[in-house]
Amino acid sequence: MATATEADAMRRAIALAARALGATSPNPVVGCVILDPQGTALGEGWHRRAGGPHAEVEALAAASAAGHDVRGATAVVTLEPCNHTGRTGPCAQALITAGIARVVYAVADPTDDATGGAATLAAAGVDTEGGLLADEAAAGNAAWLTSVLHGRPFVLWKYAATLDGRSAAADGTSRWITSADSRADVHRLRAEADAVVVGSGTLRADDPHLAVRDHEDAVQPLRVVVDTHASVTPGARVLDDAAPTLIAVGEHADTTHLPGVDVVRLPRAGADGGGHGGLDVHALLGELHARGVRSVLLEGGPALAGSFISAGAVDRVVGYLAPALLGAGPAALGDAGIGTIARALRLEVTDVARLGPDLRITAVPTASATAPEEN
Repeated sequence: MATATEADAMRRAIALAARALGATSPNPVVGCVILDPQGTALGEGWHRRAGGPHAEVEALAAASAAGHDVRGATAVVTLEPCNHTGRTGPCAQALITAGIARVVYAVADPTDDATGGAATLAAAGVDTEGGLLADEAAAGNAAWLTSVLHGRPFVLWKYAATLDGRSAAADGTSRWITSADSRADVHRLRAEADAVVVGSGTLRADDPHLAVRDHEDAVQPLRVVVDTHASVTPGARVLDDAAPTLIAVGEHADTTHLPGVDVVRLPRAGADGGGHGGLDVHALLGELHARGVRSVLLEGGPALAGSFISAGAVDRVVGYLAPALLGAGPAALGDAGIGTIARALRLEVTDVARLGPDLRITAVPTASATAPEEN
């Protein structure tokens, strides 16, 4: 059974893994801490980039660089060590070769090619235990696990609103509803995402840039504009070279004014495709998944957000609420196909934080997704 020291090491490994959010796709984020028999950390590491050394190899290298002998040590890892050779070798074999005596991991690897590392370790005589802080580790790897289990990217919808739920004033002005602290936090979310998605309405109203600022070494996310009629103009800020950009348009849209721009043509939404006349949300997510996108930050306006909610394609919601009232103006969420309180999308609040004068509320859909019918 895992010890308290191993649990502390797992928390550290989870924190290490989070440093690479937005940089490892299509791979998972993974952290590793190596402990000597007395529980002292000998080395630690995390998977920094796809194609680079895995967390276990990084931790072994760090221990070696510090002059430590890891024979008989324990490796604490957030994900079951891989059992296959891809761009790097199998981590299970690397641990065996190094003389690691015990491996404690949080989440079993669900992929067909990499699973089996625990069995390989056990067959080699390594004491192996799984499941330590599995929920916490899985939450940190939610994007990758969603992609593996559901074949689509994980979607986080972010919005900013006043306390009465308005995302802009009646005249359309929206800069700035929330504080500089909240806006800085949004750049953290962008840095952790593989793609940032907005709609054509947001593009016309705000001409957003969508690139990450003030995060050194951040991998710039793919900027995605959902623009059914290809209304984006060549001078839009999102078309500069600060980050890659993809314009998703309808199948028959005229894109002759966008030479050299990466464009994908998608079908219009059907009865179960989300949205009301816009592009099919599931088709969009399928295209992004095929491009290696594992996490999406949805920054679009109320109409696009309503399309994603209607399609059942929002996994987490982060709302930045400013202590202000407008009384009129667009709501943060548009028509999501919910016509009665009994069908409301119920959420579980997982975090509440103060950012300057604002509140940041994080929530996830409940397992039932809708409220029960009242008697």
